[in-house]
Amino acid sequence: MSLIGTALLNSLRSVERPGDFCVGGTREIFMPMVDVDGVGRIAFPLLPVQAERLVAIAQAAPYGRGAQTVVDREVRRTWQIDSGKVRIGGRCWEKTLAELVTEAALGLGVDAPIEADFYKLLVYDVGSYFVHHRDTEKVPGMFATMVLALPSTHSGGELVIKHLGREEMLDLYPEEPSQIGFAAFYADCVHEVRPVTAGHRVTLVYNLRFLGEQPVMRAPDYRAEQKRIVELLRSWAGAEGEPDKLVLPLEHAYTPAELSFNALKGADAGVASVLVKAAAEADCDVHLALVSIEQSGIAEYTGYYGRRRWSRYELDGEEFEVGEVVDQELILSEWRRPDGGKAGFSDVPFSEEELCPTDAFENLTPDEQYFHEATGNEGASFERTYRRAGLILWPTARRLAVLNRAGLSTTLPYLEDLTARWETSESAIQSPLWREADELSGHMLRSWPRQTWRDSGNTDVSRMLDLQGRLGNVAQIDAFIAGLSAEGDYEAHDNAAIIRAAALLPAPRATDLLVRIVRRSAADRLSACGDLLLRCVPADFAGDAIQIGAALIDVLPGDPAGPAPLDPRVRFEPVRSGFVVDLLTATGRIDDGLAMRAIEHLLAWPKRYKMDDALVPAARAFAERAESVGWPAVNRLRKVVLDHLRKRIAMPLEAPRDWARTNPLQCGCADCRVLGAFLVASDQQQWRLKAAQERRSHVEESVKATKCDLDLSTEKRGSPHTLVAVKNRASYERLASQRRHDLEHVAALGG
Repeated sequence: MSLIGTALLNSLRSVERPGDFCVGGTREIFMPMVDVDGVGRIAFPLLPVQAERLVAIAQAAPYGRGAQTVVDREVRRTWQIDSGKVRIGGRCWEKTLAELVTEAALGLGVDAPIEADFYKLLVYDVGSYFVHHRDTEKVPGMFATMVLALPSTHSGGELVIKHLGREEMLDLYPEEPSQIGFAAFYADCVHEVRPVTAGHRVTLVYNLRFLGEQPVMRAPDYRAEQKRIVELLRSWAGAEGEPDKLVLPLEHAYTPAELSFNALKGADAGVASVLVKAAAEADCDVHLALVSIEQSGIAEYTGYYGRRRWSRYELDGEEFEVGEVVDQELILSEWRRPDGGKAGFSDVPFSEEELCPTDAFENLTPDEQYFHEATGNEGASFERTYRRAGLILWPTARRLAVLNRAGLSTTLPYLEDLTARWETSESAIQSPLWREADELSGHMLRSWPRQTWRDSGNTDVSRMLDLQGRLGNVAQIDAFIAGLSAEGDYEAHDNAAIIRAAALLPAPRATDLLVRIVRRSAADRLSACGDLLLRCVPADFAGDAIQIGAALIDVLPGDPAGPAPLDPRVRFEPVRSGFVVDLLTATGRIDDGLAMRAIEHLLAWPKRYKMDDALVPAARAFAERAESVGWPAVNRLRKVVLDHLRKRIAMPLEAPRDWARTNPLQCGCADCRVLGAFLVASDQQQWRLKAAQERRSHVEESVKATKCDLDLSTEKRGSPHTLVAVKNRASYERLASQRRHDLEHVAALGG
């Protein structure tokens, strides 16, 4: 653990811990009158006949498993009667209940008005129990459970409450008819009811909740401790080798719905109140967050063949046990500020070194744990999750470094907010808001995920560049384009933002950066580079478009059989007509000589810049544009395309007069040689091969690898099956279709 973390824990250990996680025992009271529908008024001590009638009208009690409520008699064997069927009263009951609630509050260290809501009447007969579990907060403001055990003859049924390595066993058996068993405990504490071995155990269960808004639970006077902590925190910002943040897990468990500084319990409330005051004085930020550790790895077989029973907190009677942890993720989420608001942060990772203490999660029961049996080549595995609330602390000077670890999903919105506030304030560059935005931008750039490919929906680069443009942050624009876009982290949808941002740079620098982009990315992002060049043509672009265009032409792919790119990860992008249009449009607007260089390169490598795939559609696109009439490069393209089309149109085209077809088969095996002879035969339309599947499949693959004028089918009568080949006119029909399209193209090009 870090020096700052050790010193902080030592200072906090002297903070008094008000209250405890549970309180209980037996209490002498004026007994209430309890009436149950279908049973009548209960006698004290409980009569056996009444106990049996209570069980008869009761329902099997469920329990919560994650987000579900289920009945499992192996987990909970208890009978319940809903509060609507039970009436509790008597002359002194209201006062007695208030006294019990007050005692519960004092025992739990709650210094705020609370109230008890009757929840259920529970009956435990012989063999009844409830395995260890945690209660859920059933109503807003609920923080604890109170149990009143009514006088009844029974044995067993002890209540066991566990919390952070401590265990309290409360025997709530009332020895006198004027006594009840009393217990109160925080709802997040693990507890169980041990089996009843004789008689019946009957309890009234209450939910303890705060009245109105959840109050701030203040710690006693800790001014001396607070002073020491302030001095410690002030030294943190400038200390070298110390973590950017500290994570202090709390003692009690809190759900996201109840996670707030106002709802902290017992010792958690005392520690938080000291830290909040000290952090404010020492220029530190403090938050509440949900601290999660998610682990997965190898499970080991135990050899136990019994039935597995799943629980949220542990796996009982399992066939497997946790072996080696292979993967681990440590995440902070559900952030809250001391003023009660949400911090606006998304998930933030943390390291084990930032935990205070570093062994805070050791020997804890996982909140969730699942085992998976071996499948295929994968062995048995497990997944488990630990969750606790925690106080997160960092020097305000390190806030942006901490925020940056949350990733772009958090930092980009935060930077947008900073930029908007700076614009609204009409402050100058180098104002505090601007400097904060600049510092965060620097953190983001240094940790920006370098990618060789991004989804078209990823607009992070555009957002970042536009924000730097709004800030007028020329240095960050330069660093971002040079460090990312010019190094291969570049996509076509970045172009608009790149041009807007580059316009703020000095013209020579803008030109240099765009030249670097096209030189680095032309091979595998040719269309994107063509679009980028086209966007450089408007008169208001300060860079030298001629240099950028010349650089793109210099790196255009040439001979497909030539040397591969130096970077083995680069694959040449197929040339599309849109790129040809963008390239010739941009260069035609910039300089005729540059455009002629471009078209001559395209025409020099017909296997790369294919006539029918790229050049013909591009020529047709220009034919519809009045602007390009008279451009030498476009006229050159049109002439070459027309010559190509006319030569092909002049070739003879005649439908087959007989069944003779070309034999393009390359294989020389016996079956393929017979099939080849069949193809050139003028008097044969059908060929049949009755053979094993391996031979038939080979012939089918040979046919598919070429453009044979054959339709293949399998006749599945008899054994082996028969491959049937029937000649068609596919080659002629392809040529006829091509002829029709060629004539349309010539007409469209004015030929």
